[in-house]
Amino acid sequence: MIELVLGGARSGKSRYAEQQALASGLPVVYIATAEAGDEEMHSRIRHHQQRRPQHWLTVEEPVALADVIGEYAGKQHCLLVDCLTLWLCNALFDKQGNLQEQRYRQHVDALCAVLAAGRQRVIMVSNEVGLGVVAADAMTRRFVDEAGFLHQKLAQLSNKVVLVTAGLPQILKNV
Repeated sequence: MIELVLGGARSGKSRYAEQQALASGLPVVYIATAEAGDEEMHSRIRHHQQRRPQHWLTVEEPVALADVIGEYAGKQHCLLVDCLTLWLCNALFDKQGNLQEQRYRQHVDALCAVLAAGRQRVIMVSNEVGLGVVAADAMTRRFVDEAGFLHQKLAQLSNKVVLVTAGLPQILKNV
């Protein structure tokens, strides 16, 4: 089963996804995609680390997400990916902020392929960033566009899609 959990910043989406992972009854592999570039991001990461159970296996992977999912697929785990928008940023742009179009397409294709194989319980968390005004700069517009395209692809592959707003989950798809 594949579940996509969307929501805005501080919407409660990660907490909801963590509750779903616990409820699965399976050993959880938490796949963290964040890289801390500043103290504020370090603080966000620490908050997530402190909240999740100590017995969960944590795998930190900012780019090669499909490889990690493939490694744990079919091994009776619940995989929790937090978060896809950070992964998208890491895969789409290099450390200097340069667009890496071909690399990004390869990673998206690999992610979709491993998910389509359907041998795992995966919960993916992502920020819904396309609900606001159109961004003023081209890089941000590209990021928002790619997030929307990625969410559409993953929603098609997912059995369940949930939008979390103010801590309240709204089921968008459940098949």
